[in-house]
Amino acid sequence: MSADAAVEQQAIAQPAAAPVVVFDRVAIGFNGKQVLDGISFTVAPGETRVILGPAGCGKSVLLKLANGLLKPDSGTITIFGEEISHMHERQIYPLRARVGMVFQESALFDSLTVRDNVAYRLQEEKVASDEIEKRVQEALSFVELEHTVDKFPAELSGGMRRRVAIARAIINKPDLLLYDSPTGGLDPITSTTIVELIVKQRDVFHTTSLLVTHRIQDAFTLATNEYDLKQGKMVPLPNNSLEASTRFLVLNEGRVVFDGSTQELVRSEDPWVREYLS
Repeated sequence: MSADAAVEQQAIAQPAAAPVVVFDRVAIGFNGKQVLDGISFTVAPGETRVILGPAGCGKSVLLKLANGLLKPDSGTITIFGEEISHMHERQIYPLRARVGMVFQESALFDSLTVRDNVAYRLQEEKVASDEIEKRVQEALSFVELEHTVDKFPAELSGGMRRRVAIARAIINKPDLLLYDSPTGGLDPITSTTIVELIVKQRDVFHTTSLLVTHRIQDAFTLATNEYDLKQGKMVPLPNNSLEASTRFLVLNEGRVVFDGSTQELVRSEDPWVREYLS
């Protein structure tokens, strides 16, 4: 057998890595109104799945389902190979400890300093104080806010609060990150700063992510840029190429209307998708 044939056979023999997130025909409604209806998709390890769709189509509800904060009316949700749809809270907690979440509007504790906001989860887990201090510094350095440790959220701009929220989400080096409209309500320049941090997290740590956004521009920035460690900044991908691990899920009226790559999205012939993107 030739060397090339041996390599090919070995690649075939190795099974694909199991998905980090699986939604299978998931449905949920509130007060008689269907919010999500028959949602099915998977997220592979290291993939960034961007969730698009008009306001009220269930994007934020989908994230809360993925984190076990809500239970579906029907269908199943699997995280890290564990089916969580009917788990009790105490069973979900160890899985949720592997998930970082950036909520809308940051959701920081106003009465706590930046240090204590970022350290909150580690303090709850009774991590040693010196280890907490080290990891807080690392997380704040990642978002370039190490100088804010003793400030309170009210002393920060909206963009800085969102960066602190990202630091809090990544403090425990999660296996899955959930971003709920991380650039919502921010000006374009600040939004780009937040997107650059998301690209940095994706490209440096290859963290699997679900990202809800209302800004199509942000979504395509993720798909067309990479983080250059040497330059310390986000740069366009060469030759107009696309970031392979960034994929899209588009919702409308509680249903999936598109699930695929960036290239497939921009080439979609679906009339609603084309109108939405325009």
